[in-house]
Order: sequence, then C-alpha cells, then structure tokens
Amino acid sequence: MSTVADKLAKKSSSKANAKQVRLRLVYVDFWSAVKLSFLAAVAVAIATVVSYLLVYAIVSTTGIISQVDEFFTSFSDGGISITAFVGFPQVLAFSSVVAILNLVVITVMGAVIAGVYNLAVKVTGGLLVGFTSN
Repeated sequence: MSTVADKLAKKSSSKANAKQVRLRLVYVDFWSAVKLSFLAAVAVAIATVVSYLLVYAIVSTTGIISQVDEFFTSFSDGGISITAFVGFPQVLAFSSVVAILNLVVITVMGAVIAGVYNLAVKVTGGLLVGFTSN
C-alpha cells in the first residue's frame, strides 16, 4: 500500500527535461515603447511631487526655513524674505513643473531608445533571450 508521501517522492524524482527556447529580439514596437515610457514617467512624476512636498514638510516642520529667513533678514536689513519665495504653493508649483518636464523628457527618451534599438538591430542582429519551461 502506497502512501501520499511515496507518490510525491516518485513525482519529484522523475523530473521532466526542461525545454529551453532561445529567441532573438529584433524589433521593439515604437508605440508600445512610448506607452510604457509614459507609464514609467507618470510614476516618476508622482514620486517627484510627493518627495518634494515631503521634503518641504520636513524642512518646514523642523524650522530650518524660519532660521534661514532670520539669517537673511538680519543680513539684508529685512529686504529679503525666504518665506516669500519658499512656501507650500511655490513648492507645489515648482514640483509640478519639474514633474511635467520629466514626463515629457522620459516619454521622448523611451521613443528615442526604441528607435535607436531598432536601428542597432540591423547591425548587431538583436538581443538573444533564453526562456525555459521551469
């Protein structure tokens, strides 16, 4: 009489040969690269805005901005105030502008890299990728 453990031991001892396939990547679709790079750029843009606001919140909470403001007002007889230039609306606007610029640049770079890869494949033959059935 065979137990379940014996049956499992037989199955694990009789391993099937793993089938390996090697494929050559010879073309990257332009629009797929643009869509993928746009999604990556959206993630980077969200992370940029959140990180800028988080750094501003930490710097504002610790009082570094007020100390720098006191330094500049004592240095310039009250003519320059850092709090007029560094506030929540200004930080939000600056981070949004940086995020939008990054969004455009990363999307365009994804398209350019796809085009360069498609041109380089004609010279190099493509990227050899191996797959296995494990």
